[in-house]
Amino acid sequence: MEIERLTYMANQIARAFQLQGHDKAVQEAATHIIKFWDPRMKKTMLEGDRSGLTPLAAEAMVKVEAYVAEHAASAW
Repeated sequence: MEIERLTYMANQIARAFQLQGHDKAVQEAATHIIKFWDPRMKKTMLEGDRSGLTPLAAEAMVKVEAYVAEHAASAW
């Protein structure tokens, strides 16, 4: 999947949670991506250009990146 499409999707996910407050929205968006994105999608986003992400989505991806680093064997 193209990085532009993944960026759009990550921004939409973050926006869906934004009314829950900043910290909870970041955590919920990260959790959603960790649970529901295919490993190839996560890999493409983590290795690609993240400059198009909203601040909320960018923070969520930092959490996803930390999760993947900590759980390398099971995160993909």
